[in-house]
Amino acid sequence: MEITDVRVRKIDKEGKMKAVVSITIDDEFVIHDIKVIEGEKGLFIAMPSRKSTDGEYRDIAHPINSETRNKVQDIILKKYIETEDTTTE
Repeated sequence: MEITDVRVRKIDKEGKMKAVVSITIDDEFVIHDIKVIEGEKGLFIAMPSRKSTDGEYRDIAHPINSETRNKVQDIILKKYIETEDTTTE
């Protein structure tokens, strides 16, 4: 699996959510609405989710294992930081 495109839409409002991201995998499959969030321990991603009838949020799409999740998160956060660097210059 290769992430072939990352598109970052920054959120200008104050708050924990910093951006919404779309990724393309192998130039064939897109996942929208991945959130970049500022937590107590730094930035992390939250996969797209939907509120269920019991009030809990459940991921719509997500990596199956932690290795893949870390790979996706590292690529997204790298791109997010690159976009932050270009806007502060």
